[in-house]
Amino acid sequence: MHMADALITPIVGGTLWAAATGTASYSINKLQNELDEKKIPLMGVIGAFVFASQMINFTIPATGSSGHIGGGMLLAILLGPYAGFLTMAAVLAIQALFFADGGLLALGCNIINMGFFTCFIAYPLIYKKIMGKGYTKKKLAIASVLSAVIGLQFGAFGVVLETILSGKTELPFLTFVSLMQPIHLAIGLVEGLITAAVVTFIWEARPEIITNSLEGKKFTGLNLKKVMTVMVIGAILLGGVVSWFASSNPDGLEWAIFNTTGQEEITGTSIVHEVMSSIQEKTAILPDYSFKKSETAVDSIAAGGTSFSGIFGGALTLALAVIMGSAINMFKRKKRTT
Repeated sequence: MHMADALITPIVGGTLWAAATGTASYSINKLQNELDEKKIPLMGVIGAFVFASQMINFTIPATGSSGHIGGGMLLAILLGPYAGFLTMAAVLAIQALFFADGGLLALGCNIINMGFFTCFIAYPLIYKKIMGKGYTKKKLAIASVLSAVIGLQFGAFGVVLETILSGKTELPFLTFVSLMQPIHLAIGLVEGLITAAVVTFIWEARPEIITNSLEGKKFTGLNLKKVMTVMVIGAILLGGVVSWFASSNPDGLEWAIFNTTGQEEITGTSIVHEVMSSIQEKTAILPDYSFKKSETAVDSIAAGGTSFSGIFGGALTLALAVIMGSAINMFKRKKRTT
């Protein structure tokens, strides 16, 4: 559900950039009260896992479409809404800058659609309400599935609103929304089940991660070695191997655009679109998660590019999330000493 720049106007893109920046600033401020040395590497590891997971498109039967997990609810459940939002922003920034997955102008839209709606709408209003008091594995699974489904529905509707506000007449509201919501309902159900499976594993291995995140407590004293080891191995396997077998069908957004317009993509015409496209061409060293000019390469080289992209992108995400967390902690300590 990564939006391309051509789907929005500079005004809409700039407004959503401002909204994403404001939400990030709010999250940083809130994290100064609950972030500790234990959560920082966990942000990086889970961020890398989500990055790798997003490379795996799964086929939606009988539609000709595919989908991938957004990961926003998984991040919120395991890290809390503030660290979860910032980690999602890191994932999407890495994807846009280095892999041309999602536009730079549309980065703010993508962060809001995949990060804000999950971490600050579905998480408190669905997940926390279901969990309530008295945690059980069953409640955790139900809360994970429902919040992931609803979070993705909000995100899909956000895409529709952003294109309408951009005056994209090629995407009339009723037609576009009638395609976007059902296909992302199907994708959301798969994401919900995957989220529930991962969260259940974490619950059985280290339930304090779930409870402390839900209650806004620090992770001080928790032994996270087993969980982080499994997540790192999972990220490497997903990004380095499983990504070879991802579905080649268009994702839910691409599918909805094609079935609405009859075109595979919409082009932007403003100078801002041209500038952003030029910048992205320079920064995207592995466009579409492959080596440049891999269209003419043999399959083994293309697969190697995919594997490298998965591992390299996961490492970049891990590094960026850790740097962000460390910077917040450093600022917090400095603030306390002044």
